[in-house]
Amino acid sequence: MYDSNANNQHNDKATLGSGQKLWKRAKQLIPGGNMLLSKRAEMFLPDQWPAYFSKAKGCKVWDLDGKEYIDMCIMGIGTNTLGYGHPEVDGAVRATVDAGNMSTLNCPEEVYLAEKLVEMHPWADMVRFARSGGEANAIAIRIARAATGKSKVAICGYHGWHDWYLAANLSNETGLAGHLMPGLEPNGVPQDLYGTVLPFNYNRFDELENLVKSNDIGIIKMEVSRNEGPKDNFLQKVRDLATARGIVLIFDECSSGFRQSFGGLHKLYGVEPDMAMFGKTLGNGYAITATIGTREVMEAAQTTFISSTFWSERIGPTAALKSLEVMQREKSWERISETGLGIMASWQVMAQRHGLKINVTGLPAIASFGFEGPNALAYKTLITQEMLGKGYLASILIFSSLAHTPDVVDGYLNALDPVFGLIKECEDGRDVTTLLKGPICHAGFKRLN
Repeated sequence: MYDSNANNQHNDKATLGSGQKLWKRAKQLIPGGNMLLSKRAEMFLPDQWPAYFSKAKGCKVWDLDGKEYIDMCIMGIGTNTLGYGHPEVDGAVRATVDAGNMSTLNCPEEVYLAEKLVEMHPWADMVRFARSGGEANAIAIRIARAATGKSKVAICGYHGWHDWYLAANLSNETGLAGHLMPGLEPNGVPQDLYGTVLPFNYNRFDELENLVKSNDIGIIKMEVSRNEGPKDNFLQKVRDLATARGIVLIFDECSSGFRQSFGGLHKLYGVEPDMAMFGKTLGNGYAITATIGTREVMEAAQTTFISSTFWSERIGPTAALKSLEVMQREKSWERISETGLGIMASWQVMAQRHGLKINVTGLPAIASFGFEGPNALAYKTLITQEMLGKGYLASILIFSSLAHTPDVVDGYLNALDPVFGLIKECEDGRDVTTLLKGPICHAGFKRLN
């Protein structure tokens, strides 16, 4: 396991780990350092985070220096609900590599996968595939706009990086402030898109109703749930409004899919959209996303142009088919939800024992907690720093997986308990900055170079 004594020397450049050194090089070569904001070292522990991995298996990750960590954090940004390197999924992918990943002809797996997704969502008739969540969201919007002939979209939640979505931040008002990380400027997004995307807040049906009354809305796009569940029949009201006004209702299930049910989270609430997207969990770490919908809406895809070379590769759908097979057999959604609920309850008990106030939110399998007050980010940084020294990749967010066994969770909680004790000391007057060995982590988008 990671030697906590080495952590005391991180400010000495001579003792920087290989990952930290490589991250410094990366920021000079790659704008922002990497391809995903959520994986930037500054989002966790500036100057100390290992940044790169050499191997990952189950819920363990090894850095470039061969140091082993238990991942009680984002698990590949929620992609690996079955655990890293699942043998059956990887075995199916290896067989595909041996047989050939690309060809002039199409891979049959995309048809089998489409059939499977429609089977588990009887309201849907047709499917389009891509390889990232942002693409799936953009595909859904293009198809829905083609189907309705209308450009204005009411949105609630996070839906990726594409122009259509960041257009909401072209406004001088709050825009997406309540929907995603602060600091996401719409530079490069055409000003002509101003007014095409209109945000509303979750469980505020009155806000959506007002948007629909005052704008020619053709599409409502939303997450089924993120930090809270629907209240006062919220989802059904949205469905009824969309039906009455001829609006296409899209549920973005890129994060929520397959975490509380075998398929979309909307199945738990008995509310059916016109379209839905799945990503993250679908391929257990391999790139595959799906946009499903009713025949009436999806056939509009043939009236516009949506096409990309690598959407036709074979590994993605192969991984998805095997992942779905394992999920169904293991009832993974039940197991990861149970794990997450246990962790959430333990956080609360631990906080009460130390006399701390925390806010616990999220879907059970995407559990998070936070502190209030001016030291919230410093406490988050302290947790990551201290847990890293104990051999854990940890923050205030956990994506649960089948690899998070009770023994693993117990070890994590035992390691976290004294860190809560340190935070209590800070709440009682100790200066948290004297405990930190580097800068405080970032809370949103910032320029890095």
